[in-house]
Amino acid sequence: MPELPEVEALAHHLREYAAGRTVTRVDVASMTVLKTVSPAWTDLHGREVTAAARHGKHLDLVCGDLHLVTHLARAGWLRWSDSLPPAPPKPGGKGPIALRVHLDGPGFDLTEAGTKKGLAVWIVRDPGEIPSIARLGPDALEVDRAKLGELFAGRTERLKTALTDQSLIAGIGNAYSDEIMHAAKLSPYSTPGKLDDAALDRLAEAMRQILTDAVKRSVGQSAARLKGEKRSGLRVHARAGLPCPVCGDTVREISFADKAFQYCPTCQTGGKPLADRRMSRLLK
Repeated sequence: MPELPEVEALAHHLREYAAGRTVTRVDVASMTVLKTVSPAWTDLHGREVTAAARHGKHLDLVCGDLHLVTHLARAGWLRWSDSLPPAPPKPGGKGPIALRVHLDGPGFDLTEAGTKKGLAVWIVRDPGEIPSIARLGPDALEVDRAKLGELFAGRTERLKTALTDQSLIAGIGNAYSDEIMHAAKLSPYSTPGKLDDAALDRLAEAMRQILTDAVKRSVGQSAARLKGEKRSGLRVHARAGLPCPVCGDTVREISFADKAFQYCPTCQTGGKPLADRRMSRLLK
């Protein structure tokens, strides 16, 4: 799933290569991705791209007084092309293309892999009209140590849950939350409201370092290389069974629903593997 660093890099790419160009045509291959009816996608035709922005994990292409906002969800992506085919993608087809934006020369496709569809597109005059943006918490890059303490005061859910709650802190998903907790040497099962000052210090510093480093690695990369760049910087996420690059212990995995997270027992949980309650229930 694209998270804050990748979406920031995509916004940077659009600012460099789309800003100043005119939207000549929008092709909608999958009507289900459009979450708004008015303004219509055809209202974008002839408008100049004036900016690109990020709201949490939402990507915002600004076209004058209209915003084409995208949430890439779990398997969505932006595929840039210096030259798009003139024929529109087949509506309702089985291909990955959901929506295509033609500019005066280049353009891009919004694509989604797999059968579980979550890609969402809105065309609005104010991004604040979109419920998932309206309820966003402060951006993760703007959360300092003092703010983190305020946000976590009295929180009783697991740390993993808190870090990925977009209404609490915007921009962090499954992968970077694993990386942040590993860098901070904190268990995913820690209770946010019970973290002491030293733990909050480590967590705030890990958030700053992990995310800013990822943004620096990602910004300037082509959209096609961003996924590989993300994977190359991960130390524990998606590395179950491999040695921890810090201590050499085996990275473990906890599965829940259709997701999983990874951690290092030595670095994060005092050497003790966490109980996978989902698997425990299945074995009863």
